[in-house]
Amino acid sequence: MTEGSERRWRVPPAQVAVKCAGAAAVTALAVLYRDDPQFLFLAAAAAIGLNALALRDLVAPVRLAADGDGVTVVTGYAGRRRLPWDAVTSIRVDERRRLLLHTRMLEIETEDDLHLLSAFDLGADVHDVADELYRLRARTGP
Repeated sequence: MTEGSERRWRVPPAQVAVKCAGAAAVTALAVLYRDDPQFLFLAAAAAIGLNALALRDLVAPVRLAADGDGVTVVTGYAGRRRLPWDAVTSIRVDERRRLLLHTRMLEIETEDDLHLLSAFDLGADVHDVADELYRLRARTGP
């Protein structure tokens, strides 16, 4: 592929900022109400969770990258896995409606794994990302 043909999808910076602000606020509440054991427990648990989510977004903001050779996905907390196109068995969007919720997930499947990414992970509509992945994959045809 030509230079600059790599595409990257990342967590939106505004979303990272909201998580960091929420983590800071809940951490401050935990410190302010440290004399109330029940509140301290709940606030500390929320602070740990939000800090972990915010840290992941700061350490591994790019959740998906693709080029002519394949895709790179985030695995685990902040690891990366490179998948050549011939290892990718399918790319699809899974849509589900339950009660008032409508969820869409981008699924990248290999023989031994399934990678799920939401619009919150990608900073873009999952249908648009799937279309771009189809185009990149088609350029690498046999």
